[in-house]
Amino acid sequence: MDRDSRDKDTSYISEPWFDMYLRDRQSILLNYNPFMAFVDDPKPEYNRQDIRATNFLISALRFMKSLRSELLEPEVYHMDPSKSNTDRYKKIMKFQPYFIATYVSYLFKAYPLDMSQFPSLFNSTRIPSTGKDLLFKDESAKHILIMRNGHFFVFDALDKDGYILPPNEIYSCIKYITSLDLPSSQHPIGVLTSENRDRWATLREKLLSLGNEEQIRLIDSAFFNLVLDDDKMEDDPVKIVRSFLHGDGDNRWFDKSFSLILSKEGKAAINFEHSWGDGVAVMRFFNEIYKDSTENPKVHPHEEAVANIDPSKHVKRLDLNIDDEIKHAITLAQKKFDDATGALGVNILESDVFGKNFCKKNRVSPDAMMQLGFQVAFHRQYGKTVATYESCSTSAFFKGRTETIRPATKYTKEFSKTINGGKGNSADLIQLLKDCSAYHGQLTKEAAMGQGFDRHLFAMKYYCQSDVRQELPGIFTDPAYSKINHNILSTSTLSSPAVLIGGFAPVVRDGFGIGYGITNNDLGAVVTSYPPNRDGAGFVEALKAAYNDIYNVIKSGSAK
Repeated sequence: MDRDSRDKDTSYISEPWFDMYLRDRQSILLNYNPFMAFVDDPKPEYNRQDIRATNFLISALRFMKSLRSELLEPEVYHMDPSKSNTDRYKKIMKFQPYFIATYVSYLFKAYPLDMSQFPSLFNSTRIPSTGKDLLFKDESAKHILIMRNGHFFVFDALDKDGYILPPNEIYSCIKYITSLDLPSSQHPIGVLTSENRDRWATLREKLLSLGNEEQIRLIDSAFFNLVLDDDKMEDDPVKIVRSFLHGDGDNRWFDKSFSLILSKEGKAAINFEHSWGDGVAVMRFFNEIYKDSTENPKVHPHEEAVANIDPSKHVKRLDLNIDDEIKHAITLAQKKFDDATGALGVNILESDVFGKNFCKKNRVSPDAMMQLGFQVAFHRQYGKTVATYESCSTSAFFKGRTETIRPATKYTKEFSKTINGGKGNSADLIQLLKDCSAYHGQLTKEAAMGQGFDRHLFAMKYYCQSDVRQELPGIFTDPAYSKINHNILSTSTLSSPAVLIGGFAPVVRDGFGIGYGITNNDLGAVVTSYPPNRDGAGFVEALKAAYNDIYNVIKSGSAK
């Protein structure tokens, strides 16, 4: 309490949370970086790689300029969108003085969210350092980093006065890079960012000592990493997941705040480093650039761009000096990368058994039904209930990060036992299901409003361990505390019409990583695992059956 009262500009949880990320020495590949893939541009001809990359880049720069000019519309959670997410609300809020604007917004049941993470989207990177990594940002930089076939390119996307270059000039630079006859790099340095953090820190220092200071500085300070892959997805969901979650490692720089990745046929996704921020900032950016690039494209496939610059002179290729030690390190890193990603299993659930509309019509929470499906499926497959994690944003608070919703409850356990055991009549099951929904809603509200327990206990343990005079309280050595933090089911939802698919790896070797979504009329999930510790294909089959059972229970209740 004393520490929290002294630190007026942050939360007592903030320092431990950053420390948790930055001190972890394991690779950020799979362990931390998630991805979100965009749906295709509705105009097929605009999905051409060079066209879509240009329009995305321009939209991203427009977003960045709006953010830095403080013209970006605030991020707001609308309790009743029909009353607050309106032109009237926006007009009223436009004329409110800063010091009362938040309170006026509250009258509309509209709650402004913290946006302190947003600036770290751009010109930032995570720098490996022995013992603890650093977060770096340089907002004076004006260039974009582009990777293709393991090679690095940069060009200034802003002019000397800070204005975005004309669209045809940006397009000509991207077109120049995509048209190069460019074989894959024999020694792709990017794969080193997938290494153990201490190992990568040592290798980075070696690279700097070889005269690569300027090249590394340009990589670190770029707006973001625009990745142009030469492979095609062919609408294969597993291939989409693998390419955007990890790729082949050669054409990636996992340390950048985020990478915008485009396949040869224009499939696109964001893969982001997690220490600097969470889904709220990334999702807002994701939605905005999708909307702007599709509704307001600046370059068009039927137009021949005429630029006032020579792209071969404006684009700079970054060739790094390497020696035999670095070459050997790259070979070892590629082997580790292949072993790590090869061990990952990916399975996909796609179902139209029900969606949000069906849930709302029957007065149950769509998210609660998704989570209930995970509990039923795991119980059906393994005969037990396990620690489950669902991420919840706490951006309603200044510098809020996340809190944990604990979806495995006495209600979900009882429902799972009853339905999987073939017991209970429809009246019992519908009441249990409603109890699951109501309690999940309560847990969600508590987590969002800072009333969860996970982050509080996490911070308490951190501060106790930081003070050598403080004996660690018994709760933190109790087996129950270890068990609840061994999250076998790690889940996170992606709710946006711009999201095609998204996911992440399990957080424990005997767990499942579940990125899921539910739309108006269907639902889906990306399930990752590490066989043979877990059977991902079997879990997806159990999940299909679970959602069918849930649908039948809800249907039986609505028929009465």
